[in-house]
Amino acid sequence: MQFGLSLIFTLALGAAGGLAALSLHLPLALLLGALLTTGTAAALDWRPLGQRILLPMKLRSAFVPVIGVSIGGAFTPAVAGQVVNWWPSLLALFVFLPVLHGVGYLIYRRGGLPRVESYFGAAPGGLIETVQMGEEAGGDARLMTVLQFLRLILTIIFVPLIFAVLTGGAVGSASGATLPAAHVPLTIVEVAFLIAIGALGVGVGRLLRFPAYIMTGPILFSALAHGAGLVHGVPPAWLVGLTQVVVGCGLGARFAGVDHRVLLRAIRLASVNAAVALALTFAFAAALAPLVGEPVAAVFLAYAPGGLAEMSLVALSLNMSVVYVTVHHVLRIVLSVFAARLGMRFLRRL
Repeated sequence: MQFGLSLIFTLALGAAGGLAALSLHLPLALLLGALLTTGTAAALDWRPLGQRILLPMKLRSAFVPVIGVSIGGAFTPAVAGQVVNWWPSLLALFVFLPVLHGVGYLIYRRGGLPRVESYFGAAPGGLIETVQMGEEAGGDARLMTVLQFLRLILTIIFVPLIFAVLTGGAVGSASGATLPAAHVPLTIVEVAFLIAIGALGVGVGRLLRFPAYIMTGPILFSALAHGAGLVHGVPPAWLVGLTQVVVGCGLGARFAGVDHRVLLRAIRLASVNAAVALALTFAFAAALAPLVGEPVAAVFLAYAPGGLAEMSLVALSLNMSVVYVTVHHVLRIVLSVFAARLGMRFLRRL
């Protein structure tokens, strides 16, 4: 009973924050509003009526495939034909990610953090995998988790703001932009088909060990189904909005029980790292945009070191560019985890 009340309180607080942000026309309002309200309450251990901030990972995991199925609806033959033009920015990730990782490592080391925690805390992708590897290497899992969550959260907060400036308008739910398939009315059969696509994508993705399988599996199966003409619609806007609130609450709840001294120090260093990382991201985006035929804003979003699910929610307002953004983020996660594994071997020799 207590668990259920805490969950209801968390979702209600997140929804209130999301609606408040939406009324202020903030970018990615539902997600950011939910994140800020629940994250602040969790960090301060605020418990009105005795209810704590809580959101099980299983609940978040149940909603994240909605984003993947929505993105898969943007994969059309016309978009697929553009992939060959993206090779410069895909190859540039092999340079961009080591630079980003190295800069983050130096910032954390100069800030006084231990070597192992600095290395795995600065990895620009694969939160769960890098924290696990860092723990195996003898690092403090709590500190690395905080650094990795701050990478995600600070990027999630600032990228929509920067992106709104770059495009001259709002981003995400505040923009009113939707995928073309969002206007296709859904039948009961198609609703069932979309649910099956999401579930099958998650199952197969887990079985085949896809990176971020809870997203990439549904994206793949949705893309195949839409490309084959088996289904034409995508999850409705209200469900995507609800997903934003749940994802935001899930991120905010992670601040519960974090030592305030550790949190303040990590925020200070992670903020510096985020500022430098986003500046590097913009520099690469400005250089690569003319080579790939995409706007600077799209390349910037494709390179921003945020979470795949969260960055994809921003990408939903890019229409056809959502595929460009998603492909780059999947490769970012794969490369980041691979590089972290190589680094673990190097750290063990020191």
